[in-house]
Amino acid sequence: MGPKITVIIPAINEAEAIGLVLDDIPKTVAEVIVVDNGSIDNTMEVAQKHGALVLEESRRGYGFACMHALEYLQERRAKQPEQTPDIIVFLDGDYSDYPEYLETLIDPIQNLNMDLVIGARAPELMEPGAMTLPQRFGNGLATWLMRHLFAARYTDLGPFRAIRYDQLMAMKMSDMTYGWTVEMQLKALRMKLNYTEIKVPYRNRIGVSKVSGTIKGVIFAGVKIIGWIAKHAIFK
Repeated sequence: MGPKITVIIPAINEAEAIGLVLDDIPKTVAEVIVVDNGSIDNTMEVAQKHGALVLEESRRGYGFACMHALEYLQERRAKQPEQTPDIIVFLDGDYSDYPEYLETLIDPIQNLNMDLVIGARAPELMEPGAMTLPQRFGNGLATWLMRHLFAARYTDLGPFRAIRYDQLMAMKMSDMTYGWTVEMQLKALRMKLNYTEIKVPYRNRIGVSKVSGTIKGVIFAGVKIIGWIAKHAIFK
């Protein structure tokens, strides 16, 4: 029997995309949790129709949505420990990631003793325009800083990622907005976890990005990411 896999998908106004995402997730996944983060369309209804467990988180923020799902899993673990997942996979709800790569993503955890696997958005596998210039610059700067300050091997802060459930809970994640991904990667370094990246394709999302689609989002995300790196550089 393979590992129990739970997929967590934060979503805001992804009614056009979420069904496509859910339909492409491999059947080996035990459960999919979509966390509706304040949608004003019918994201919740579409997600439920396509088989997801839907939770609601009214506080806006990627981290708030992810943490809501983890709190649900913790509460369930206390009552039904046999339902505890082995691996958590995070995936965006806008259809920019390729859910069918999930089994490739978790393979290093299953077979190479890895704790964290990042789906690195490879330029040669990316659709034109899938990442904006500010996204490319921010990713490049953040990973360059982590390589030089912490000897990290990261090349991307990609949202498509897999991590052992127990290691994730041990991280005690705290960033409730744009810093969730970089916080996880920095804490993996501090905890000396085994990590790797695999190259994954990336396509233009359906709809408007909540981060790269606005100047405010780009600036706030950049400040958050650099702030987390600076914090870990000071206390390393």
